[in-house]
Amino acid sequence: MTKAEIVAKIAVKTGLDKKDVLTVVEHFMDEVKDSLASGENVYLRGFGSFINKYRAEKIGRNISKNTSIKIPAHYIPAFKPSKTFVNKVKDNVKP
Repeated sequence: MTKAEIVAKIAVKTGLDKKDVLTVVEHFMDEVKDSLASGENVYLRGFGSFINKYRAEKIGRNISKNTSIKIPAHYIPAFKPSKTFVNKVKDNVKP
């Protein structure tokens, strides 16, 4: 599902204009990105958490040059779904 499809579905369900829904969705995504960039996690009860995960420094390999490179410690954004979210997907998606 794309962002445009999400906007269209929300617009149909709420009766709002697609342009307004798109603005809200984009501002929501901007707020999540800004919060994570400033070191804050975002918790949405019943949906999940957007968190910063710490990755320790490690040694990587450049196999084309057969050399080792040092990858510095860094943070990456991650999403951890809530238990109710996981159970809904687990119960409804068939392999």
